[in-house]
Amino acid sequence: MAAGHPRISFEMDLFSTLQQHHDEDVDYIRRKGRTNSVQFWAVGQAMALERSLNLFTKPAIATEGIFPEFYFYDCHSCHRRIYDSASARPTSVDNPGRPIPEGMPPYNDENMIMLSAAIKVAAPDIAADFDSRSKAFHAAMAQGRGPAVEEAARLRQYASQLADRFSRASFGREQTFRIMESIAGQAISPRFTDYEGSVQAVMAIDTLLNGLVNSGQVSESAASSLRGQINVAYAAVAEPNSYEPLKFRRALGSAVRTIRSLR
Repeated sequence: MAAGHPRISFEMDLFSTLQQHHDEDVDYIRRKGRTNSVQFWAVGQAMALERSLNLFTKPAIATEGIFPEFYFYDCHSCHRRIYDSASARPTSVDNPGRPIPEGMPPYNDENMIMLSAAIKVAAPDIAADFDSRSKAFHAAMAQGRGPAVEEAARLRQYASQLADRFSRASFGREQTFRIMESIAGQAISPRFTDYEGSVQAVMAIDTLLNGLVNSGQVSESAASSLRGQINVAYAAVAEPNSYEPLKFRRALGSAVRTIRSLR
């Protein structure tokens, strides 16, 4: 990141679809079954967080020059437009998932947010513990490397556990709709205060809807009629420098309310 490399914006199911190494035709499905895109998405979120925290705990990566390395930050939390006028107001919004001092750059928690939404549906028994550990990790970032690494290791264990659990779970039609509702719902939506988490959210809604279509649980024509609302949400994150948290939340909420009609 410090060398000028673009930020890593990754979601396993979406990128696997964009760069397929095979076609899931009738013969493939007969022999191996159809890929469960929702399961693929959930496992991908858990593994992305596990990988990030694993890198964070490695001294050679996380302590070369400064702590922490810029790669781990949510870079657009700081890089917002500056308005040179008397009526200018800060564009930041309080984030209930990050108990950190005001003005402190936050760790990139896009995968934590998505997992919080998925856990509420697919692993509700550990949802509260996961959210507690996520907050503890953010708080430890303000205390120094030692406490932050300790909390990162604890949170990483949850990510690994979730990847394994999701890989053995069955994600059906009702669960998929509930996860989409969770992403845009009152418990998660207030955490969309920054660009990277918001991009991950709209990619998730798109991926989950496509998963319903690919599995034959929602017709292509019905999904196509709702693409306009999803595109509005995409437009709200089209340009990082003009990103507005409240505008994005409204667009995402509108998209999910429209998708709700498919249930």
